Formats: sequence, structure tokens, C-alpha cells
Amino acid sequence: MDPGLSVVIPTWNEAEVIAHRVAYLLRHGADEVVVADGGSTDGTAAFAKAAGAVVVAAPKGRARQMNAGAATAGRRVLYFLHADTLPPPTFRADIHAAIHTGRPAGCYRLAFDDPHPLLRFSAWLTRFDVDAVRFGDQSLFVTREVFDAVGGFRTDRTLMEDQDIVIRIRKLVPFALMAGEALTSARRYRANGVVRLQLLFTAIWLRYQWGADDATLTAFYRKHIRG
Repeated sequence: MDPGLSVVIPTWNEAEVIAHRVAYLLRHGADEVVVADGGSTDGTAAFAKAAGAVVVAAPKGRARQMNAGAATAGRRVLYFLHADTLPPPTFRADIHAAIHTGRPAGCYRLAFDDPHPLLRFSAWLTRFDVDAVRFGDQSLFVTREVFDAVGGFRTDRTLMEDQDIVIRIRKLVPFALMAGEALTSARRYRANGVVRLQLLFTAIWLRYQWGADDATLTAFYRKHIRG
């Protein structure tokens, strides 16, 4: 039996891309798209609703927004996707194939819309099945049962909420690394400098691994990174 698929997208001022993203997802197999908006001021919510999405307001912050979207979603399989990321058109079939082979959660490999060698290398690393290279831009699917069992996204995390939930999921069930690629925007890299931003992200990841709290990581991010 097909369990259905709800796509959940957290947004904040994504008016330029959200209508196209919603239309693409509905056209290629999403049963519903839930846009969890964190108070956009550019009409994101209206554009999303006009394109066919269910829109829910939520406090700003990806973890809180994605939990709010999941609570609204009506299908058994949840697929969390960033607004600036595009999954392959086969996403529905890929996700259900993974579930039917006993892997109730998983993600895609990553690709950037920029040919910079460092970004190509970073994306290449995501083909390896290790937690260190599991990030939200790769998207995440998970059955509602597993999502509820791990308690959803931690709302006390402003950063690294994606790695945190993947680690908790993998302790509970097998995790699928699907062969396709989720294409994500390099706009933040272009705004901050590719090499500079990659070094900053690496510093944040290392501090996270060494046990820095969320407030410390967030302060570092806001001080050094634009966008």
C-alpha cells in the first residue's frame, strides 16, 4: 500500500523560488506540500498558497518550522526539503523504494548549482555513508512513526538540527543514502566567498563535534556569515 508523501518546506523570504518549487513537487508526485513559514515579509506565504501548498505559520527557526509542518502534514511519509533545493523528479519513487526495502529514513547525495571545484569536492563527499557529511541541503525523508519515535527536530537547536536528527534516526533504524542528487543553491557561498564560507562551516562543524552549545555556534554564525 502506498503510504503517501508530504513534503515539508521551512521558509523565510523565499518569494523568488517558492511557487516554482511547490509546482515542481506537486507535478512530480508529492501528495501535498506544506510550507512552514517563519514570518516572511516578501509574500512567500501567499505565493506558496497560490501554487497549491498548505501554509502554516510557525516561529522562525528551521527546527520549529519543520516540526510545525510535520504536525500539519497528512501523509505517513514526511520529506523535509529546503526551499532552495531541488530533488530529482523521481523523488517519490526513490523514497518509496527505500521504504519498501526496509529503510524508513534517508536522503540524497548533494550537488551545487555552481561549478566551483571546492563545492564539487564537498558534494562528492556526500556519496559516503558517514554522519559527518549529512546535511539538510541533501533533504531528508522519514516515516511519521520514526519521526515521532525520535521526537522530531530539537527545537533548542538553531544550527546542526539536521545532523542531530540523522544521528538519532540512525540509532533506531536503517538509513538510506539514495543514489540521486539533490541540487541546492550556492547563493550563500557566492555571497560570502566559497573558500571563506567552507572554512567557516568547517569551524562550526568542528565546534559542534567538540561539544559547543547552540548559543555559541549561533553567535559565531551571525558574526561571520551573511544570509
